[in-house]
Amino acid sequence: MLAAMPDSAPSPLSAGGVSPRSGGDACPGTLRLHRADDGALARVRIPGGVLSADRADALLAVADRFGDGELHLTSRGNVQLRGLDARCGGELAGLLTAAGLLPSAAHERARNIVASPLAGLDGSPALGPWLTGLDGLVCGSAAAASLSGRFLFALDDGRGDVDALGADVTLIAEGDSCLLRIGAGDEVFRIPAGEGPRAALLAAEAFLRAARDSGAWRVKDLPDDVRAELVHAIGSTAGEPVHRPRPRTAKASDPGLVTGPHSTPAATAATTANATATTTAICVDVPLGQLTPAQWRLLTDTARRYGNELRLTPWRGVVVPGPFDEGGAAEALRALAAAGLITTPESPWTGVGACIGHPGCAKALSDVRAEAGAAVGPVGRLPVYWSGCERRCGHPHGEWIDVVVTPGGHRISHVRGERRDPPATVRNDPAALAATVAAARA
Repeated sequence: MLAAMPDSAPSPLSAGGVSPRSGGDACPGTLRLHRADDGALARVRIPGGVLSADRADALLAVADRFGDGELHLTSRGNVQLRGLDARCGGELAGLLTAAGLLPSAAHERARNIVASPLAGLDGSPALGPWLTGLDGLVCGSAAAASLSGRFLFALDDGRGDVDALGADVTLIAEGDSCLLRIGAGDEVFRIPAGEGPRAALLAAEAFLRAARDSGAWRVKDLPDDVRAELVHAIGSTAGEPVHRPRPRTAKASDPGLVTGPHSTPAATAATTANATATTTAICVDVPLGQLTPAQWRLLTDTARRYGNELRLTPWRGVVVPGPFDEGGAAEALRALAAAGLITTPESPWTGVGACIGHPGCAKALSDVRAEAGAAVGPVGRLPVYWSGCERRCGHPHGEWIDVVVTPGGHRISHVRGERRDPPATVRNDPAALAATVAAARA
């Protein structure tokens, strides 16, 4: 029975599932379901957010069969399934394995890899070889199975979008070389591009050795002296040190059309002849990251018609690579807008995010999704994220407006990386709350 579940419990197929650190790693996966007030929750890792249309179909099928039918996008480009029967774990894992979405039971929560979602679509370097290479190396490393579900790899095409997310290990494309960043430090190390995936894995394994005594889950959790020693040790073998501060602005894939040269085999002669005028992808954002079956099916059908690929973004959006034929992109965007997705940056929902809130989460103090919807107004300069409690599950990174429900009211503050401005608190006044949030975002 669901009531008998711990907050995070392994399924019968779990390969151990217990972290070597004290207390265990309660981060949910597909083999370790998480108890929520609306049923069990599974988090399916999608490295780089990249899905074929067939695998997207498989996710929808398991969401419909075992859960509430909807698919929830996370801040790492993964997918959560909610409303699950607590006893479905084994069968769920079996179906995901058959679909190719669970290549290693021992590593299913370690496959946290974000990648620049427009890579290779607008003239930027393609990251496919890095992504498949790193995922394969992680799944082949016995040590990497001990990485926590919070540890994050990032593959950046050079524009700085996912470099800004504060991953534990980041690779940044730069010509024929790449830059390796450990944690959020300003120092990076230049290495040959072909060595990037292996260098990233070795850095993660070095972190595990450094974390044995501290119990740290992520690089930022290490004591300062241990973290400095780790960066120095990796740098002594990695390559030339370079000063490159981490960017503050993350998101690069605004809703709408993406144009540029397209390098996939599906590219047409017209694409090659007129690359700058060719639509190579369309981008949509998802209100509060929650997709209905009809919306997911429409996205999947659109992908199958053109490039047969979806890319889920860390900003709860979806990129559908093309190339698109003449008029096809505009037609697809119209259909997606009619289905309730965000297709232009001018949408009032642009930049608005929220945790699941009440009633899905017992710890939430209010229905923050309804409150976020009631407060939607003019597009703000800054993103805003509504959290039902102090945990702030799924909050963004960089610069944003933080709205947190407390027993004393809604606390609103401006976050700039690790810094936070003095907050303002609004008590029991929806109109004042909406006005205060709008003013903060502007």
